[in-house]
Amino acid sequence: MSPRPASQNRPDLNGYTELPPGKIAAVATYLDITEPREAPDAASGPAFALEPIGHDLARYRALYRSVGGRWLWFSRAAMPDPELSAIVAHPAVEALAIVAEGRDVGIAELDGRKTPECELAFFGLVPDAFGRGLGRAAIAAVIARAFARPIGRLWLHTCTLDHPGALRFYVRAGFRPYRRAVEIADDPRLTGRLPREAAPDVPLL
Repeated sequence: MSPRPASQNRPDLNGYTELPPGKIAAVATYLDITEPREAPDAASGPAFALEPIGHDLARYRALYRSVGGRWLWFSRAAMPDPELSAIVAHPAVEALAIVAEGRDVGIAELDGRKTPECELAFFGLVPDAFGRGLGRAAIAAVIARAFARPIGRLWLHTCTLDHPGALRFYVRAGFRPYRRAVEIADDPRLTGRLPREAAPDVPLL
C-alpha cells in the first residue's frame, strides 16, 4: 500500500504519513512506576556500582555515544557544553555511570527537577555488556535510588528506535505503559549531530 499524504499540519491518524526528506519518525511509549519493587539480592547477581559522573562531561559524552550510538540517541549529541553542564550539574539531576569490572558499561540519568515525580531520562548498557543480567540488576538499583527521594512516581519513555527488547525490559522491571506518541525529527546523521554510520539498523535515506 502506498502512503497517503497527510495535511501540512498534522499526521494522518488513520493511515500512513509520508515524511519529508531528511526526517525520521519513531513511536514512543511512556511508562511509569509508583513504588519500588523489592530489589534482587545483590550477592546473587553481577557485581557493579553506580558512580556519579558529576561535572565530567567527557565521561558523560563518551558513555552517551557508546550506549546510544546504535539506537540513534541524539538529544545530547551536539548539545553545547554549557547547556549540558547546566542539566547534569543541577542538584536534582543525577547522571550515573554503571561500572563493572573496572570500566564504564552503562549510563543512567535521573531527572527530579519536576517534583514530585522523577524522570529516568536515559538508561542503557554498552553492547558488550548485554546478556549477563547486568541490565536487570542495574535498573533495580536505579529504581531504588529514585525512590529514595520523596517522589510519587518514576517515569520514562522508550521508542521504536531503541533496543528492540527495551519496552519488554522496562515492563519486566515493573513499569506500566500509559501513553503513546509519534516523534518526528530531523535525522541527526544528516545534520551532523551524529556520524553517518551511527544506528546501522536504521536506514539512512
